Amino acid sequence: MTRDLIIGLDAGTSVIKSVAFTRDGTQVGMASRPNSYTRFGRGCVEQDMLRTWEDARQTLCDLAAVVPDLVERVAGLAVTGQGDGCWLIDADGEPIGDGLIWLDSRAAEMAARFVAGPDHAVHYATTGTGLNACQQSIQLAWLQQHQPERLERAATALHCKDWLYFKLTGVRAVDPSEAVFTYGDFRSRSYAPSIGERLGIARHAGLLPEIVDGAETYHRLTAAAAAATGLPSGLPVVLGYVDVVCSAIGGGLHDVGGEVGCSILGSTGMHMRMSVGADAVALNPACSGYTMPLPGPDLYAQIQSNMAGTVNIDWAIEMARQACAMAGIDTSRQALLAGVDAHVAAALPGSALYHPYILQAGERGPFMNADARAQFIGLSTNTTFAGLVRAIYEGLGLAARDCYSVMGKIPREIRVTGGAARSSSLLQIFADILGASVRRVMREETGAAGAAMIGAISLGHYASLAACADQWVMPTLGPSIEPDPGRRGLYDKLFPIYRSVREAMPPVWAALADAREANP
Repeated sequence: MTRDLIIGLDAGTSVIKSVAFTRDGTQVGMASRPNSYTRFGRGCVEQDMLRTWEDARQTLCDLAAVVPDLVERVAGLAVTGQGDGCWLIDADGEPIGDGLIWLDSRAAEMAARFVAGPDHAVHYATTGTGLNACQQSIQLAWLQQHQPERLERAATALHCKDWLYFKLTGVRAVDPSEAVFTYGDFRSRSYAPSIGERLGIARHAGLLPEIVDGAETYHRLTAAAAAATGLPSGLPVVLGYVDVVCSAIGGGLHDVGGEVGCSILGSTGMHMRMSVGADAVALNPACSGYTMPLPGPDLYAQIQSNMAGTVNIDWAIEMARQACAMAGIDTSRQALLAGVDAHVAAALPGSALYHPYILQAGERGPFMNADARAQFIGLSTNTTFAGLVRAIYEGLGLAARDCYSVMGKIPREIRVTGGAARSSSLLQIFADILGASVRRVMREETGAAGAAMIGAISLGHYASLAACADQWVMPTLGPSIEPDPGRRGLYDKLFPIYRSVREAMPPVWAALADAREANP
């Protein structure tokens, strides 16, 4: 029987899933398990490493029940997962406690001091990435100060996907994207010892694993992992790039001319563009965002992230649901969302401005301010509820433009994936605000697909990312949505106002934070 399937294993924050694809990118089956993590103390968020492996292993077993003859047909397995965090193992490969994940903020004060200090600009110029509390480097610094006994027992510091790769192959490794934006020089795609020196963790450099580019090499499934998963021993296993890069690859970021962007509109908003050559990477004065290598020579993803994406819409819909309940009307979130989306298209554009910083964590793209909060500007008695929701949609679009603007010229085409991409109203608003063609990515599992694409390249099925993207991505793109000239002109006038308001707000946000601290 022909081995014509590649499995993409995507260990996300909410769900762990295994997805089977044919060599040409057709999805043929999926199995998933809910993920879990624990919050405790002040900003501590950890994930049980052994349970994560068990859940991932089980999805592979479950997939065999979904896809006929999977074991006989599978040609390779590629792994990706949530980024950042610190997953420590000892010399025997056993976990040292649970893994710190990207939601962990215990190192926030240490990160803030470093960002405010004299070394952050050089750090950013080297890594192309602003330091924040979720990164493994600053988490190691926190552990060094507060839990040194954990580091004394540690042999290797991994991330989520690296841990799963280790359990599958026995190889301690990290992919180029995660390694470089955390510890490296993005120009050389290698570790930069100066990063650890400036953060005071140089003594732990031995914890960093080998950088392995899954697009160029793979390792094989061990006999123990084969017995645990039901997959054939010796199966090629590919270490994918971090999940946001895999989602970008699966969502169509690659473009020969670098004229395409990709936005993931989920709970978080991720806005990405491809740069061809290190010299084309645009670093910004705020030292914000990420720079991550892509598979292939001299290709990079520049990334800016809005901390809150669809969470802003969820908040508005929940307010509406509560208002209905006050009147004795029982309705669902789904019903409200469907009704509101239809009215948003007819609401008056630009009737109010909204800054979508609804999370208590503040914002980190394209500026970093933990005190930033959401706000409406310009409300009047003429503002309708549909107008408020439209302002939220527009706020997400203006925030996307804010992010793209600091990464260089706005791409001519933006490919959009994530839950909010289902809204035709939002896609049109994005096109109008960005002044670009917008296309929805119809594929749902872009992260697993991106990992599987890297696997297909590694296994020699495609000579390059470009060749793979032509077959895997282009058929999944919806029709182009073009900007409306009139509304585009309106948003061109509103965007500088949006920017000037958020640039004037830090003193107000700080004062509000002080007031909240004084009266929690």
